[in-house]
Amino acid sequence: MIAIGSDHGGFDMKEVIKAHLIERGIKVEDMGTYDKSSCDYPVFGRKVAEAVACGKAEKGIVVCTTGIGISITANKVKGIRCALCSEPLSAKMTRLHNDANVLAIGGAMVGVNLAKEIVDVFIDTEFSGEARHQRRIDLIEE
Repeated sequence: MIAIGSDHGGFDMKEVIKAHLIERGIKVEDMGTYDKSSCDYPVFGRKVAEAVACGKAEKGIVVCTTGIGISITANKVKGIRCALCSEPLSAKMTRLHNDANVLAIGGAMVGVNLAKEIVDVFIDTEFSGEARHQRRIDLIEE
């Protein structure tokens, strides 16, 4: 299951990504926001990150206007490795090398088709499991 959340600035992109994941047959839990009323991204970034950290969700996706604030918020939760990606190669590398478990996207920074591609790469790429990468993840977690 993928937990997804956004603020008002990322709402439209969140809805596109959510529909795309459902179309792919992936179970999604929408952690809010549920409309375009002004709201605070830390509330929704934290909800998604906590769902991933406690094991309720396998991965998370967070969206705000730039992706910056919501990614910072997600990374405050112990056990979360959230990567802000604006193109597919970064999404691939953060999964391969960092075993990132939350993806952040800037709803106003990337187009819809590119966002779907980034999400697909993030979801479909497995962690490499290489010892050097695991060692670095362990250092991050310390």
